[in-house]
Amino acid sequence: MTRAVIVDAVRTASGRGKPGGALSSIHPVNVLAQTLNALLARTGVDPALVDDVIAGCVSQAGDQALNIARNAVLTAGFPESVPATSVDRQCGSSQQAAHFAAQGVIAGAYDIVIACGVESMSRVPMGASSLGGEPTAPLAARYPDGLINQGVSAEVIAARWGFSRAQLDEYSARSHELASTGAASGHFAGEMVPITLPDGSIHLVDETVRATTTAEGLAGLRPSFADEGLAARFPEINWSITPGNSSPLTDGAAAVLIMSEERALALGLRPRAAFHSFAVTGSDPLLMLTGVIPATRKVLDRAGLSLSDMDTYEVNEAFAPVPLAWAKELGADLTRLNPSGGAIALGHALGASGARLLTTMLTNLESSGGRYGLQTMCEGGGMANATIIERWG
Repeated sequence: MTRAVIVDAVRTASGRGKPGGALSSIHPVNVLAQTLNALLARTGVDPALVDDVIAGCVSQAGDQALNIARNAVLTAGFPESVPATSVDRQCGSSQQAAHFAAQGVIAGAYDIVIACGVESMSRVPMGASSLGGEPTAPLAARYPDGLINQGVSAEVIAARWGFSRAQLDEYSARSHELASTGAASGHFAGEMVPITLPDGSIHLVDETVRATTTAEGLAGLRPSFADEGLAARFPEINWSITPGNSSPLTDGAAAVLIMSEERALALGLRPRAAFHSFAVTGSDPLLMLTGVIPATRKVLDRAGLSLSDMDTYEVNEAFAPVPLAWAKELGADLTRLNPSGGAIALGHALGASGARLLTTMLTNLESSGGRYGLQTMCEGGGMANATIIERWG
């Protein structure tokens, strides 16, 4: 069977996803275009050889409408013969893009493909692509009490798994500590590419990481989702999800160059890792953030491996209860969980996050000498992707 390998993976530094953020002045098409060019420049691959570009993007409206992947490919100066498509599996969009890309290589449909993602939450607010959308009558009948937003889902998870506010804040402070330590040591230098802004300046520092964050400081923040109307429906909720133990609004992009093993070696390129196994699953749309648990079990079963075989795991930190519930349910080793910080510190640029986690996981495997890495992400509507990669050599 043809093996799908990762030749290179890059990401931008994060930008605060609000007006005045480092990447708010640049069009998301241009952010993704620069990221694509940087990816190919590092390897010397001719863009004309790329069979397809698959980009994750969640809010496909405004600046991110009209197939942002194709617009970025053309903006990057790729030949017009290179196609591109945009996919939306909510927060897992670019992880799904990597699945589609690698599976296409394995199936023989592609030799060279780029999986990537982008999100400008400063220019296209979260939910912009769903404005005016109402649930159909059958869907409303299936969930007569109504679905809830992700923040309230995080509150329910924290309550049902028994996490205190202090535990959530301690975990969140850990994320910032690990990310700031990584930044100071140059851990991210090999995965990060510069973005040239309209004023000519270069963005190359994660803007969302706060080195001074402490659990004590986070304890002073007020809950974001407290709702008296929901309190009767969910009496177990303690209202402990705050901006400090949630991922911040973020701008950014990431891209992964994927090839068949044969084509990579023919081009004289040394693959950095190979895709081992894939899984995607649906889960309860009320507890929409818990899909990472069954997705992990599914991908490990398909791989014939156990969690103890994984040298590192990236579980997206949409909210602190998500990786904590995942770890508690699966008996995970916390030292292997998001070892260089997660989305609470490094940011969660929705459509870009899957490729960003994959990029960071590859960095972690190479720096530690580990063999296997597992990545999983919760997704809006009750879904999750899971991926296992094997470090090359």
